[in-house]
Amino acid sequence: MDFKEIDARGLVILGCGKMGSAMLKGWLDGGLSPTAVHVQDPYPSDWVESTGVNVNGALPDAPALVLIAVKPQMMTEALPALQSYGGGETLFVSVAAGTSLATYGHILGLETPVIRAMPNTPAAIGQGITAIVGSQASTDAYMDLAEGLLAAIGKTVRLAHEGQMDAVTGLSGSGPAYVFHMIECMAAAGQAQGLPPEMAMELARATVAGAGQLALGDETPEQLRINVTSPNGTTQAGLEVLMDSLPSLMRATVRAATERSKELSRDG
Repeated sequence: MDFKEIDARGLVILGCGKMGSAMLKGWLDGGLSPTAVHVQDPYPSDWVESTGVNVNGALPDAPALVLIAVKPQMMTEALPALQSYGGGETLFVSVAAGTSLATYGHILGLETPVIRAMPNTPAAIGQGITAIVGSQASTDAYMDLAEGLLAAIGKTVRLAHEGQMDAVTGLSGSGPAYVFHMIECMAAAGQAQGLPPEMAMELARATVAGAGQLALGDETPEQLRINVTSPNGTTQAGLEVLMDSLPSLMRATVRAATERSKELSRDG
């Protein structure tokens, strides 16, 4: 990523909690100058303070980018302070769930380029995946800039329209929690079959982590499943139980999270 323009014009981060900090770390590691970054956060972490970025000071006149990473309930109070950047050449990228492009357009002006992004928690280790969708004012150049910046925390996909964002929230945004709970359940099941608790958890964590790495390869998850399933073997016996209920359970899980995301968007 070439940070030349951002180094020259500046980058403002509104809210620098876990996600904002993960993104900031990726950018700093990628070569962004700390002096170009202006963080606005009432409770900055010790790590943020130690990076050399500007914290809660004067803001640049026309930054290249504003990252909005505050909690949704803080949006109404925090965003109006940035209205002066609206309508110019400042790109807004929001990782705040539940705030629509229409809301940003109402506050900042429809001519302001705004990109909504939904990353997930593996972004903290550079292994996230982020879905993005832009406002009408977000040109291909702005979308490319956002993709380049978000590459610091993992992969990026572009949505066809904003209506897909709730499904993304239900699948990949909330998805890490589903996987973590599966690890808990696998470990508990192993313990129930006689394994010591610590060993069962170690086996479950390593199994999911290793399988995840395999799933990122060239073979499809379906083919990987077939490869490891011997006819009439132990894996087939387990899958016959799992495949009887997991598909419908997972559909219900993602649907519930998606519907809640829609509700939060309406409330916002």
